[in-house]
Amino acid sequence: MDENVLVLNVCKERLHGLEFVRPVEEILRQSKLDHETCHYKQLTERILNRCTHMIICGTSLRDNHFIEDVDKFRWLFDNFPDKPVLGICAGMQIIGVTFGEKLKKNQEIGYYHEKVSEDFLGLEKDFDEGEYEVWHLHNSYVDFSENAWKIFMRSSDAVHIPQAVKHKEKKIYGVLFHPEVRQKEMILEFVKNG
Repeated sequence: MDENVLVLNVCKERLHGLEFVRPVEEILRQSKLDHETCHYKQLTERILNRCTHMIICGTSLRDNHFIEDVDKFRWLFDNFPDKPVLGICAGMQIIGVTFGEKLKKNQEIGYYHEKVSEDFLGLEKDFDEGEYEVWHLHNSYVDFSENAWKIFMRSSDAVHIPQAVKHKEKKIYGVLFHPEVRQKEMILEFVKNG
């Protein structure tokens, strides 16, 4: 079966999609990967059934209304059980909260140098000592439990915020940073091998 990626928009404001959704679409389009975009409030089982992968995009700093709709996302994961999912920033927060993890406050804005502890979606531990420059734009993060989640990257500050995770039993990945800005190949690696 050929890949058909669902790009899930969680932006409340339509114009925010230009910054957080369109870059993901462009990466897929330039690589000639089939995809369709849908706002999570318009998502149907029919759309889910057409897709082989899902990318839940990020959104702006002040746009966190999606957290109020956790039940909609539980439905989503119940109906997309064995297919790969990548959550970017807000998407990672949605994944964490949906799976019962705790959302906490901590703002990070700008380029940061973070270190990957193991290879993760094309980020290699042995490349440049595993250190990558990543783009952060968030006010919150999820404190993922290591019982259910493998943590591949933590922030280098005193808080040690989980930056890249994968569910231990499911093909569910999350990154708190924005790979559509600096690590575009991660998105392609997710579609190819996620």
